[in-house]
Amino acid sequence: MKIKIVALGKIKEKFLKEGIDEFLKRLKSYTNLEIIEIPAIEIKDENLTEKVLEKEGEKILTYIKPQAYVITLEINGQQLSSEEFAIKLEQLSNEGYGEIIFIIGSSCGLAKTVSKRANLKLSFSKMTFLHQFARLILIEQIYRAYKIMKNETYHK
Repeated sequence: MKIKIVALGKIKEKFLKEGIDEFLKRLKSYTNLEIIEIPAIEIKDENLTEKVLEKEGEKILTYIKPQAYVITLEINGQQLSSEEFAIKLEQLSNEGYGEIIFIIGSSCGLAKTVSKRANLKLSFSKMTFLHQFARLILIEQIYRAYKIMKNETYHK
């Protein structure tokens, strides 16, 4: 199963890049994970937020094949434990999905068209995190999920 993360914006902080790189390295023995970065459009006028989100959404949707399972990260999404997340990934693999695509929007959110395309809307927490942390948290949780699925010791 191939996993893609489509994310708006670049990771700028060195410590986040290092953390992401470390988990990507660890994941290589479990799955093929690709990160696609789409430049975020700067919003200079808050009245244009919806238009900007729609433009970003058009770009995001070009990376989604019709048969892909899409998981968006959204504030009001479903919250799963690490174990439940691992079970979900395993179910998707067993159901024959060849590709899972995670979508991380900008700090302003996601276009409605992208949210509508989601098979699952996922939230990490009711707490607010710096937007760029989402990628590191997601990759770590994907790694943790594979460790759980393989009954390996990382999880606890």
